[in-house]
Amino acid sequence: MAESRDTAADARDRRAERRDKAVTGLGSEAGSDSAGARVDRAGGAIDRSRAAGDRTAASGDRTAASRDRARSAQDRATASIDELTGAHRRDAGMVELAREMARAKRTKKALVLAFVDVDRLKATNDSFGHGAGDQLLCRVVHTMRAHLRSYDLITRVGGDEFICALPDLTTAQAVERFLIVNAELAAASPHASITAGVTELQAEDSLEGLIARADAALRAQRQQRSTAQA
Repeated sequence: MAESRDTAADARDRRAERRDKAVTGLGSEAGSDSAGARVDRAGGAIDRSRAAGDRTAASGDRTAASRDRARSAQDRATASIDELTGAHRRDAGMVELAREMARAKRTKKALVLAFVDVDRLKATNDSFGHGAGDQLLCRVVHTMRAHLRSYDLITRVGGDEFICALPDLTTAQAVERFLIVNAELAAASPHASITAGVTELQAEDSLEGLIARADAALRAQRQQRSTAQA
């Protein structure tokens, strides 16, 4: 009987041991799952953080690219402007003039071209220095801008020469504007004046042909003034 009781006790001990192991095993597995969940959650947080960082970096790249484009556009605009007078430089002005001509031909609207020469610039430089000549050039451009429209094109094509493109005006209207410019220049200084040769775009005109005709009109104006003063 004692042996039977010992055997029964051993059996109970083994069953209890198995239960303890089973419980321990379940706890270990649960702990493992919990740890895995923590790792997964941590990994998800890392992934989200990395994605947010990527979006921030991409946004920064786009902002930098936008700044670069704006800077390039500003550099191009600066390069197209004559530093002294603020008029267009020759190359940039010719591009704009070609566009104005194409627009006028396409829309069948008027376009007047004026070839403008600053009178006595060389004499001003010789008598008063190049600083005085620079002031005269700036005064001429400032006065033209005051009496031409904001979208009229003013291009410096030489030391004392400018080309102005005036869309949607007749030749007579353009001449009137340059007379006003001359009157204001004369009021400020008796030695400041311009001579303007004005012509209107024709359907068959090329860029070179239109400029040549305006230049011829300028020379005719000079000759007419010389004859009147003789």
